[in-house]
Amino acid sequence: MEQEVKKAILAGGCFWGLEDLIRSQPGVIATEAGYTGGENENPTYQSHPGHAEAVEITYDPEKTTYKKLLDFFFQIHNPTTLNQQGNDQGSAYRSTIFYANDEEQATAKEMINIVDESERWADPVVTTLEPQVRFWAAEDYHQDYLVKNPGGYTCHAIYFDSYLPEETT
Repeated sequence: MEQEVKKAILAGGCFWGLEDLIRSQPGVIATEAGYTGGENENPTYQSHPGHAEAVEITYDPEKTTYKKLLDFFFQIHNPTTLNQQGNDQGSAYRSTIFYANDEEQATAKEMINIVDESERWADPVVTTLEPQVRFWAAEDYHQDYLVKNPGGYTCHAIYFDSYLPEETT
């Protein structure tokens, strides 16, 4: 019997750090850095107008949930800075959850409310919700960048513990 997998697409700054931290989460089978949500087809690092640098996450829904992935996503980037993470600025570095269906959209809204209500950040969450559109894989040199380049640039870290009550994690 073939393993059931699901995919999630998240953007929260440079895809290098996001991918590096997410890949180690329980239930994550694969990650791929890429571009989505923009204006052109076949975007590249040099030409991706309107696209967010994002990570496509393939996961096993028997080992993790969409909500747990979003919880970790909010632990590893600043969701309160508009179009910016660390030194990276511009819409390519926006905090966005690309939802695939109404259920994912509702879960994303719930997580944004949980993060806001936690008051861990001084400012409100500005993470946007966008419907999933085509995801374009980034160039090979962007895939697994921090594995290939230990000590390379990242603006991601685990800033907080889980936002969820223990019984849901």
